[in-house]
Amino acid sequence: MVEIEIDGKKVEVPPGSMVMDAANKLGTYIPHFCYHKKLSIAANCRMCLVEVEKAPKPLPACATPVSAGMIVRSHSEKAVQAQKSVMEFLLINHPLDCPICDQGGECQLQDLAVGYGKNNSRYEEEKRVVVPKEAGPLVSMKEMSRCIHCTRCVRFGQEVAGVMELGMLGRGEHAEITTFVGEAVSSELSGNMIDLCPVGALTSKPFRYSARTWELSRRKSVSPHDGLGTNLIVQVKQGKVKRVLPLENENINECWISDKDRFSYEALDSAERLTQPMLKQGGEWKEVDWQTALEYVAHGLKNIRHEHGADAIAAYATAHSTLEELALLKKLASGIGSENIDFRLRQTDFALDGQVTPWLGMPIADVSNLQRALVIGSFLRKDHPLLASRLRAAVKNGGQLTLVHATRDDSLITVANNIVAAPSDWLAALSGIVSAVASAKGEAAPAGFSSEFSDAAKSAAASLLSGEQKAVFLGNAAVHHPQASAIAAAAQWIANATNAKFGYLTEAANTVGGYIVGALPAKGAAAFSTPKKAYVLLNAEPELDAANPSQAVAALKGAEMVVVMSAFKHGADYADVLLPVAPFAETSGTFVNCEGRAQSFNGTVKPVGEARPAWKVLRVLGNILGLPGFDYETSESVRDEVLGKDVTDVSAKLSNVSNVVPTAASFGAGDKLERIADVPIYFADALARRSAPLQATVDAQAPKAVISAALAGQIGVKTGDMVQVLQGNGSAILEARVDAGLPANVVRVSAAHASTATLGDMFGAISVAKAGENK
Repeated sequence: MVEIEIDGKKVEVPPGSMVMDAANKLGTYIPHFCYHKKLSIAANCRMCLVEVEKAPKPLPACATPVSAGMIVRSHSEKAVQAQKSVMEFLLINHPLDCPICDQGGECQLQDLAVGYGKNNSRYEEEKRVVVPKEAGPLVSMKEMSRCIHCTRCVRFGQEVAGVMELGMLGRGEHAEITTFVGEAVSSELSGNMIDLCPVGALTSKPFRYSARTWELSRRKSVSPHDGLGTNLIVQVKQGKVKRVLPLENENINECWISDKDRFSYEALDSAERLTQPMLKQGGEWKEVDWQTALEYVAHGLKNIRHEHGADAIAAYATAHSTLEELALLKKLASGIGSENIDFRLRQTDFALDGQVTPWLGMPIADVSNLQRALVIGSFLRKDHPLLASRLRAAVKNGGQLTLVHATRDDSLITVANNIVAAPSDWLAALSGIVSAVASAKGEAAPAGFSSEFSDAAKSAAASLLSGEQKAVFLGNAAVHHPQASAIAAAAQWIANATNAKFGYLTEAANTVGGYIVGALPAKGAAAFSTPKKAYVLLNAEPELDAANPSQAVAALKGAEMVVVMSAFKHGADYADVLLPVAPFAETSGTFVNCEGRAQSFNGTVKPVGEARPAWKVLRVLGNILGLPGFDYETSESVRDEVLGKDVTDVSAKLSNVSNVVPTAASFGAGDKLERIADVPIYFADALARRSAPLQATVDAQAPKAVISAALAGQIGVKTGDMVQVLQGNGSAILEARVDAGLPANVVRVSAAHASTATLGDMFGAISVAKAGENK
């Protein structure tokens, strides 16, 4: 440790630390713009100049390494004069538009100008003007004249998001931050550049000119999207959500949020909002009061139970529902006598039910420190944006990442080993790694495994056998895979043999919570695979959320009663009852994230129209059905019944370990086309699907049929041509895109989109032909 003195106070910091680090440890504030604790040092704003004893001139605190006995004065006359001079330079060209600037009230330049700026300027020349840029639907670059060239946005792209979307062009007075060749900013983390900008140069396009910061009330919340449990600050004006920002939590999301977390609130005011209970009578939808709607539902469920038995009733939800909602849905189904309840609508292999309650297998914060990682079946960047950024940081610190997947998507992470195989060959790829690990350790491979393996498997095994902190993760696609249990068994063996942690990159905000409350069927089977007479759907859109959407819609259309509990109008062609329930911003509840951390939140605004929190709707429905134990007054009482009072860590109840014996597989002939389906980032849940800004992004474009170069040559198709995709009894006409990195027998067609909802399973046989040539 090195001891230095700052403003008369002594402090010890590690060798190699900067003066700014020492000041932060002491709690001494040194003014700055370009410095940020999560970014590399640029030292280009010079606002943090301090006086260092024996140095001939002031030095930048952010870029001056400490040395033993160093004496620093941050507020001496010499330091303050230097800081004031820098401020004067910064304000030469800065426009005088604070009254209309969105950053007004939370602007670092504005704040520091009060203490370090003058009330007049010695410069009379014209201020420079920078041409506005178009950066896409999320980030506004209309006022780049305000830019002070701190380059935080540039460094964030390079170092955290993994893609340099902004850069500096020109020199001196002509320098400006710009996008590359007119490209839009399209990273899934791009909104963080808005937070990083210390002035009003980069602002939120959806929020632009809609409120002033001092008009907004701030409420804490939790992201309802991916499994990270990102902490949020929801800002509200006059009962409307106006902005969503990150709430810093080093253990979970650090100081970042994904664009899906940031901009999905725009769906809260969507024209598709369901605001009144509705019944279908004589083929027409009519608005009714809550009492009429719930009594209709209760009467219908009782009739179907009486006529067909309780097994003819199924209750399905998505894992974006809260712990309380899933608990009461489970209790309702059990009270009726039905064991048909599930929240894993995209899952098709249930062999691990009763053994595994999946979770990350380690604290989220430890992902940043991994030295070796194997990720199986994950569209990493789009499925888990912030976990991907932690893996990116781990690799930058010397870690090695191995991927096993069906596509060669750019994860914006340097990948040590990238094993690309058709989904039906994933188990074969893992079998090779199992054999290579056993060989490298000088041990016998498990029974049935070959002693032969590829160079790629050998390289992957060598990587996993080196290093200290290691992990093997299963992604969403691996969990949805029809051989999910066999893939998990092989991954578990590899993790045990290499002394690595084993975990799941859980799909949604409350996937772990669904397992905790036991919202699972008695006998695992794919949702909608066996048609039922009645369905209760909670936050679920089966035509987009189910593993086999065409099968799901057929089952729903054949049912006698379908109850849709949703914040949005959908399912009009198969539903009989629409019940408006509140999305995350309008209800209280709890999400359990991938590391087993239970995080409760309160509603931030009142529900729209007649919408009500789903837990309250389920409670009243239980009362009308005459079921015992539905007398809750608050959502907290439901949570405490499930978790126990004041319990926030449920990781002790979770386990990724199964007793399934690893089975070997060999690579197929590759002579049959098979599908790999991703769930596009902005179609993964109901809120993102209806957020206008997110739907205007590149990632929300209509799915294409992505085919290999070999298949394109075979059927005479090039990128941009229209093709007909056939799967099961369904077909879709899609634009083709040729991807040289795709295995020859794999066709990538996204799920969760209206244009592909007529197709079947997310995996399995598929055929493609030039449009008009299929017969």
